[in-house]
Amino acid sequence: MPMIDVYATVGTFADDHQLAQDLAGAVMRIEQVPPISMFRQNTAAFVHLLPAGAISNVNGDSNYVRVQVLTNAGALDRDKQLAIVRELTDLVAAAAGDPTLVDRTWVLLTEAPEGGWGLHGVAHTNADLVTAARAELAAIAAAKAAGA
Repeated sequence: MPMIDVYATVGTFADDHQLAQDLAGAVMRIEQVPPISMFRQNTAAFVHLLPAGAISNVNGDSNYVRVQVLTNAGALDRDKQLAIVRELTDLVAAAAGDPTLVDRTWVLLTEAPEGGWGLHGVAHTNADLVTAARAELAAIAAAKAAGA
């Protein structure tokens, strides 16, 4: 249930909402979690638009984008890390209509510590999240079996 934060200057993207939805969908797909409501409702992206001049490198350039992805600990193996960085970078550049933005997009992958994933007012462990997902999958299977 990753949280994705994008930081860019105002006007970078043609459709901020679509970018947020695309980023959330990409991370969920790459993470390979089942498309249950627990994950669909809690994998989200936030596009933070900053005023011109609020971003700068040492040279004074401000045409950068930062994407930070927060996951629970151990959610991404190396292949998933590589896939997320590549796909999110490409989505950002496409949303900006600027293929050169791939060279100026930073993607930071961060893990919440064990027990540091808060949802519904509870600090969940990874085991708690797995148990909740399995319970939802079992409920779906039971509902399908009852309707069959």
